[in-house]
Amino acid sequence: MTMQPFPGRFPDTRLRRIRRHGWLRRAVAETVLSSADLVWPLFVHDHEMALPVASMPGVERLPVEGILRAAGEALRLGIPAIAIFPVVEAARKTDDAAEACDPENLACRTVRAVRKEYGDALGIICDVALDPYTSHGHDGLLKDGQIVNDETVDVLCRQAVVLADAGCHVVAPSDMMDGRVGSLRLALDEHEHDGVAILSYAAKYASAFYGPFRDAVGSSTALGMAAGRGLGDKKTYQMDVANTDEALREVALDIAEGADIVMVKPAGTSLDVIWRVKAAFGVPTFAYQVSGEYAMIKAAAENGWLDGPQAALESVLVIKRAGADGILTYFAPEIARCLGR
Repeated sequence: MTMQPFPGRFPDTRLRRIRRHGWLRRAVAETVLSSADLVWPLFVHDHEMALPVASMPGVERLPVEGILRAAGEALRLGIPAIAIFPVVEAARKTDDAAEACDPENLACRTVRAVRKEYGDALGIICDVALDPYTSHGHDGLLKDGQIVNDETVDVLCRQAVVLADAGCHVVAPSDMMDGRVGSLRLALDEHEHDGVAILSYAAKYASAFYGPFRDAVGSSTALGMAAGRGLGDKKTYQMDVANTDEALREVALDIAEGADIVMVKPAGTSLDVIWRVKAAFGVPTFAYQVSGEYAMIKAAAENGWLDGPQAALESVLVIKRAGADGILTYFAPEIARCLGR
């Protein structure tokens, strides 16, 4: 049989045909989100009872035993790692952040407890920054009205080593000091922690969306006091929200210094940056859906303005679509349960 040329015109292109059935939409989905893409940030405090974070509905400051229960839940849900953030008592906060380097501090005790209970079955990520420990709420040491870089890096190295000694799998410098990744890598290796990975907050913006997190860890009060001295924001070390080329420079430097994974934060307002970082470097790239992003969705849902679970799922899916390999989100257990159904 001889095929005849198609007469007149091509058949109509109907893209709706591949959207007609749920099974077909799933089959052709370009981006697939799973529990394995999630990291669950958890707040730990030195009290016996869980205490809610008012500005983050559904999130609590947990005692160590509560962290252990949450870690077990993460494993059951297929979430591969938790990120631990300590809520340090005000009496333990000092200008020099000495508590950050104490091997018996809250973060270290929590890491040891989780590692003892779950071994290597669950990843433990620990923030490396001084803001939970400083009396002024900044991520670095303060001298003569300025956040000093190299002196801060020295303290961060000691902090990273005690966290690694306690058993964390990944240290995550979020301070945005220059040169800290290379210094941390050297310090970890010198203390026989060459197997501990570095997740660098490489492009961390001076964002308005961190407020609820600062409420949770208690640094907002300290920052408020520092504001009276003209030090109420972190714009001298965190990135300008206007810039993306600068983000690529930051990422390139951190990779050259030995970062194993790079992070972009906040995720939802930096989708273009996530895309550029992944396209330019092709390295493991994480993104942090921060407290303010979480709080906005929760507040809108509680007011009946949107479907909370669907908005949460969509907000995280588009972060992965932008190129993120892993996503830190307070929605992690909620999304993992949704994906499991």
